[in-house]
Amino acid sequence: MFQLPKLPYSYDALEPFIDRETMELHHNKHHNTYVERLNKVLESHESLTNKTIEDLLSDFQILPHEIRTAIRNFGGGHYNHTLFWGMMKNKSEGEAIGKVAKEIEKKYGSYKSFEEQFSNKANGIFGSGWAWLILNKDHEFDIISTKNQDSPIMEGLYPILGLDVWEHAYYLKYQNKRADYVAAWWNVVNWERVENLYGEAIR
Repeated sequence: MFQLPKLPYSYDALEPFIDRETMELHHNKHHNTYVERLNKVLESHESLTNKTIEDLLSDFQILPHEIRTAIRNFGGGHYNHTLFWGMMKNKSEGEAIGKVAKEIEKKYGSYKSFEEQFSNKANGIFGSGWAWLILNKDHEFDIISTKNQDSPIMEGLYPILGLDVWEHAYYLKYQNKRADYVAAWWNVVNWERVENLYGEAIR
């Protein structure tokens, strides 16, 4: 049975950039619903209950056809959000550090250029979805987007940094101003965690 992970900080730790009420609803309601529904689906498929969420999503195409959509939505939602919480903290380093910083400069010319391209990708998503910095199959960085709760690992890609742009992630504070939310989010990015994820990916 999958469980809702605890946040590595308090609900108000990301203020003023992300407000307490949004964090409470986002984590304790939205994410928790994904976990509950994922577990409900797996109740009737005992052979899958010993698999990790990474196993379920990366082998998505071989899952029983009748549960693929549910695993895609609820499993993807659980995986994406679990990553997302860890990619934020109340005292950000301000911009990329270590090997990630070097790779960003190599690929995008500068951190500023990378941040602009990532923000444009996030703001350009129609409807609900995610913006990602991923390590692709050529072991290079790419900025991509996914719809709804689809995850990069469903395509054999490794997520390094992800931003949730579903309206429930920002609407209470920013209303329809997604660009303001995206701009504010850079103030809480946990670049140390991003660096660790990159290290795991290249290993």
